[in-house]
Amino acid sequence: MRPDHKTFDRMLRRVQKPARYIGGELGSVRKRRETLAMRFAFCFPDLYEVGMSHLGMKILYSLLNSRPEIGCERVFMPDRDMEAEMVREGVSLYGLESRDPIRDFDMVGFTLQYEMSYTTILRMLDLAGIPRRSADRGEAMPLVVGGGPCACNPEPLADFFDLFMLGEGEEVILELCEAYIDAKDEGLSKAEFLKRAARIEGVYVPSLYEVRYLPDGRVESITPKEGAPARVRKRIIENLDEVFFPKTFVVPYIGIVHDRAMVEVLRGCIRGCRFCQAGFIYRPFREKGAEVIAGDAKCLLRSTGYDEVSLTSLSTGDHSELDGLLTDLIPWTESRGINMALPSLRLDSFSGEWLDKVQAVRKSGLTFAPEAGTQRMRDVINKNLSEAEILDTCHTAFEGGNTSVKLYFMIGQPTETMEDVEGIVALAQKVVDLYYALPSKPKGKGVTVTASVASFVPKPFTPFQYEPQDTRELLHEKQRRMLDCRHTKKITLKYHDVDTSFLEAVLARGDRRLGAVIERAYLAGCYLDSWEEYFYIDRWLDSFKAEGLDPAFYANRRRDYDELMPWSHLDYGVSDAFLIAENKKAHAAETTPDCRSRCAGCGANRLAAGGGMKGGVCR
Repeated sequence: MRPDHKTFDRMLRRVQKPARYIGGELGSVRKRRETLAMRFAFCFPDLYEVGMSHLGMKILYSLLNSRPEIGCERVFMPDRDMEAEMVREGVSLYGLESRDPIRDFDMVGFTLQYEMSYTTILRMLDLAGIPRRSADRGEAMPLVVGGGPCACNPEPLADFFDLFMLGEGEEVILELCEAYIDAKDEGLSKAEFLKRAARIEGVYVPSLYEVRYLPDGRVESITPKEGAPARVRKRIIENLDEVFFPKTFVVPYIGIVHDRAMVEVLRGCIRGCRFCQAGFIYRPFREKGAEVIAGDAKCLLRSTGYDEVSLTSLSTGDHSELDGLLTDLIPWTESRGINMALPSLRLDSFSGEWLDKVQAVRKSGLTFAPEAGTQRMRDVINKNLSEAEILDTCHTAFEGGNTSVKLYFMIGQPTETMEDVEGIVALAQKVVDLYYALPSKPKGKGVTVTASVASFVPKPFTPFQYEPQDTRELLHEKQRRMLDCRHTKKITLKYHDVDTSFLEAVLARGDRRLGAVIERAYLAGCYLDSWEEYFYIDRWLDSFKAEGLDPAFYANRRRDYDELMPWSHLDYGVSDAFLIAENKKAHAAETTPDCRSRCAGCGANRLAAGGGMKGGVCR
């Protein structure tokens, strides 16, 4: 049901943060539905504050609405209070722009950013009145589609989605919508449209593939049907200078997680950290031109009124024209009181000159990612970073007046020993000692070093996709060891929840059989699992037991190099031979130079038409 004004007002008076649910923000787009050839509900399976911070959603929302025949509306998971009101009043999940139920749309698209959102997708489908399983949705129901980083292994969600878009979305999503409009005009059935959609590069239709399993639970075969391709290749954008980028963003009424203008500066990463899925699935490396970036930033800041802009990428410091870009942008932002943020800076690309520039308006704590506490482990993961470089960078930060540094680490990576774990605290202590050894340190000000420690999660399409995750018991033991090694309150240790990381590892490398587990866990009350107060590991474990599946089979088992992976029929550009070679080098603690120094032959350059990339290093 679409809520009338009285019902809607009554609901909003009973919930916290009603601005999450009303729409109408500056920059939002409303269209008359009778003028549209199709309607697209863009769903983010988390709360408004999280979804509204996501740059990809901002780009695709504006892109779809730039086409006069397409209407795109935003949809977020309501928090528990609003959810209860919707159930009480019989109100279906709706698009923010029109408040129409999304089951009346043509296509319902979910962005798959995090494995822990899978059960939330099922809850949103239920709130919308859309059957959870694609096989149960008739012709009158919308198509349910997905994309984003987790689409690189969408198999755990195969039963719930009609299709997935692999890779970068700006071109493929428009091609998919155009194909749908044509199919609608021709009166094609869903099955006929899906067979046609499977011919679009980057579109994967799971129902067109049959998966068989060996008696021990491993995948035996993945067989395409009805003319579907044997391998589905991801989509990439070759020229970032010409790709669509919004002139404005929707500006929320309330604070969100990343409440600022964001401008993408490059895609991919030259570094090759062996644990990092994003660094591999977003290859090849491509840059936007500095002039284009500066123009995008100034346009967004004028249209939104934000007082902060972030230059966003996996490794912003690797942009070849960053010095010139900052020279252009910072006088403009500084004169207007606008803060500049450079996230994802590498320790070996950080300079005092940049520090002075980006902190001219507002000084904030600095964050760096050594990832490991010993040189041996940094070589294992191919961090290509020395302890001297780490300490030199912290020295530069302290000389610049900073008294707070946050360091990101990871435990449980392949070949790790307890000595490596202790090295995390030892390195943090060296940073503390460095600060107090400085003659120029501020008088009366102490230092704060925060070590944020995640648990390693093996991910598809990385050299570590073959590796087991440490057991939960061993990860807890490693966390305790770090606490025992800390001897000063100047060091703050923060941990990721081990149970959450365990389930993330299960879902990341899962197969289609996990769909039944996901649905059972959802029916047991598991959704919004990325929020600590709503995460119930016992209910998840009970769901695995009820379905006769062992989660350790997915999380804690080493895979052979010749094993058929659940995602082996999907092509993200990086060859299996390269991943295997990098895995072997990791076990020998051998490093691989970054892509700019020397091509490692990962295979990503074959994705480019003509073998080249505008603004990149793959040739």
